[in-house]
Amino acid sequence: MTDKRPSSDTPRRARPCPECSKLSVEPFYPFCSKRCSDVDLNRWLSGSYSVPVVELEPEDLAELEARQNAEDPDRM
Repeated sequence: MTDKRPSSDTPRRARPCPECSKLSVEPFYPFCSKRCSDVDLNRWLSGSYSVPVVELEPEDLAELEARQNAEDPDRM
């Protein structure tokens, strides 16, 4: 069986920068520049990137768990 993972000396394929869509460069991968990398880091540190949370009342949570258990009886 052959190993399909790229070796460490194989350059990464250039992809669009997640900030500005220019092609990424190796030193700042997956970004195109230090500036785009810093913009992304600032967004993480300032809390701009977040996962929305839905607060459930205890009754709603119990109902959700009951439904999940009814759909998958092996679930614990």
